[in-house]
Amino acid sequence: MKKPSFFLLLLSMVCLPMIGQVYLDASAPIEDRIEDALSRMTLQEKIAIIHAQSKFSSPGVARLGIPGIWCTDGPHGIRPEVLWDEWNQAGWTNDSCIAFPALTCLAATWNTEMSYLYGVSIGEEARYRNKDVLLGPGVNIYRTPLNGRNFEYMGEDPYLASKMVVPYVKGVQEQGVATCVKHYALNNQEVDRHWVNVNLSDRALYEIYLPAFRAAMQEGESWSIMGAYNLYKGQYACHNSILLQDILRKEWGFDGAVISDWGGTMNTDQAITNGLDLEFGTWTDGLSDGASSAYDIYHLALPYLRKIQSGEVGTKELDDKVRNVLRLIFRTSMNPNKAFGAMCSEAHSAAARQIAGEGIVLLRNANNTLPIELSAAQRPTILVVGENAIKMMTVGGGSSSLKAKYEISPLQGIQERAGDMATVQYVRGYVGDVGGEYNGVTTGQSLQDERTPEQLTAEAVEAAKKADYVIFVGGMNKAHNQDCEDGDRLHYELPYAQDQLISALAAVNDRVIFVSISGNAHGMPWSNEVEAILQAWYSGSETGHAVADVIFGDVNPSGKLPYTIQPTLADYPAHQYGEIAYPGVEKQVHYLEDIFVGYRYADLYGTRRPLKYISQGVQYTINPPKRKPTFPFGFGLSYTTFAYGEATLNGDQITVSVTNTGARAGQEVVQLYVSDSKASVVRPQKELKGFAKVALQPGETKQVTFTITPDMLAFFDADVHKWVVEPGKFVMHIASSSADIHASLPYMVSQAMTL
Repeated sequence: MKKPSFFLLLLSMVCLPMIGQVYLDASAPIEDRIEDALSRMTLQEKIAIIHAQSKFSSPGVARLGIPGIWCTDGPHGIRPEVLWDEWNQAGWTNDSCIAFPALTCLAATWNTEMSYLYGVSIGEEARYRNKDVLLGPGVNIYRTPLNGRNFEYMGEDPYLASKMVVPYVKGVQEQGVATCVKHYALNNQEVDRHWVNVNLSDRALYEIYLPAFRAAMQEGESWSIMGAYNLYKGQYACHNSILLQDILRKEWGFDGAVISDWGGTMNTDQAITNGLDLEFGTWTDGLSDGASSAYDIYHLALPYLRKIQSGEVGTKELDDKVRNVLRLIFRTSMNPNKAFGAMCSEAHSAAARQIAGEGIVLLRNANNTLPIELSAAQRPTILVVGENAIKMMTVGGGSSSLKAKYEISPLQGIQERAGDMATVQYVRGYVGDVGGEYNGVTTGQSLQDERTPEQLTAEAVEAAKKADYVIFVGGMNKAHNQDCEDGDRLHYELPYAQDQLISALAAVNDRVIFVSISGNAHGMPWSNEVEAILQAWYSGSETGHAVADVIFGDVNPSGKLPYTIQPTLADYPAHQYGEIAYPGVEKQVHYLEDIFVGYRYADLYGTRRPLKYISQGVQYTINPPKRKPTFPFGFGLSYTTFAYGEATLNGDQITVSVTNTGARAGQEVVQLYVSDSKASVVRPQKELKGFAKVALQPGETKQVTFTITPDMLAFFDADVHKWVVEPGKFVMHIASSSADIHASLPYMVSQAMTL
């Protein structure tokens, strides 16, 4: 018999310890791997794996060859590397990223294909940087335009946010990177975010504020979720038994990991029992500053260990937490099939540009001022005015701040596209935020200007008199108390006296185009004074190219508003009731508008009497709006025109034809709203329940079909804690915005259903 070679003998000795280690077998069922790994871990190792070891990482189990988890902000690009125990930069030279558009811009595309492209692209960048968890996307509902983080979210409507978040999640996780959908739940303001207790009806919770999270968990199958800072029913969201145990785990069947927001864990006992799995960023020196290298004294660290050792608590909850964290590890850092990823690629730049272009919303275009036709023979003079034409917007705003590889400003984009076919001039017009640093990342810009507002205005007005077009690039920025984390806006108006400047420019030039770089609605008292208005968002690295693409007609705008723009702050339902509804009194905020958020409230315009009803023992009184929206939800113009054909209903299917009746190729968003003609509870006049984005060549017609399903008809009955469909007449509305209905079809339900 031939003796085994020395090599084979050595190989067998190396492999012998692996025999029986199911947790290392990637082909084994994941639950078997989890139980095997759990059985091998010591108590101390179990405690270690459920809390951070640095600002953005948690340890694995080195003894068992189980790697840790590395997280990264943010939802719009991959955050630069920070020092182990500090927020400041680590000083890497290869940690720049592509800045993708803010999620308001993504939502404004109304295109799930763009959402998937976004997820794949940012997931590839996260994977290339060896990140396991992407801390995003955000899907909190747009309740008030003052919320400093609205730009990170997907608008006011739960259905739109639900449909847009799912492909994003799938695109990211296909790269072997977990999404951590945030901020769960009710993080609808930044003022007092660490203290405020949110009071609302169960119906408003389920119908308005939870659907996008539910879709991300059940349809997107997100591998993790992040708790919010605020309280709900007296418990912090990061360890809230109702949100995490009753709803997330029991009702939705979530099997992923619950991760705390950084500094969101406040109570050891609740953190143990109420469903938190992985603790990050806990402040250990009050609620101001964190003690250095304090990870051992986190709530789920030594305090938890000592409670177990003393017999005060058992290990059942601990084992459940470890299971959830191990499941996350096996899906990400121990996934042998994940891709290599890519960073700052041409494909990612192209994706950022495409998404930004599709998200830009054309709100006004009097006299077909846009697009600007360029001609080398005529060489029109284009005057660009405004700080936001030159200001870098990728730095600042909080945790979404980025170290972008590049950022094309609107002025750069306009100059580049115009070339020698126009004369492009620039004047400042106003001075806003001149800062250019966040956590050690600097813009490198010097925006200081010692001239007075009067001098800047006079210069802009004089230049405008001589220009063929004036493009005012303004809006907001990511400074504190604007579009920024940890603080809300102080007022609804544009900052830095922009309103007055815009009116002054419109008084001397008939072709003023306003471009809003912002993530929030703002007042537009001059909306009828300017010829054109573009909502261009924070569009990331490719902002300037995307803006120029639309201004000069290379891209036909097809974005639709993901929220309602009201004339004044007082026209928003959250601001009808005084401080008790926003920002709260004695750290209690009451959502007294209940389910009437956004267009649901705007639709009450013309109602003569206040709407009164009782929900869970609370009397709600909704006073109808006194004014129409400046621009309604779902609204957006095009450089072409669309005609809707007759809508038909065949069984459960609605079909409508749409024709491009103009001379340019374009895209239209066909929207389906549902009304319940007679319900046992007060319901909105209509609710978005479907949409489809259709690309059409000039003269082309396409059919759009929607299938009616029971969930489109249901409301949440808090008394029985179920979704209910009542028999009776419903109306299906085909529309191009919440205020522009093209067809209405009756639909009968013969029997009651519970879902």
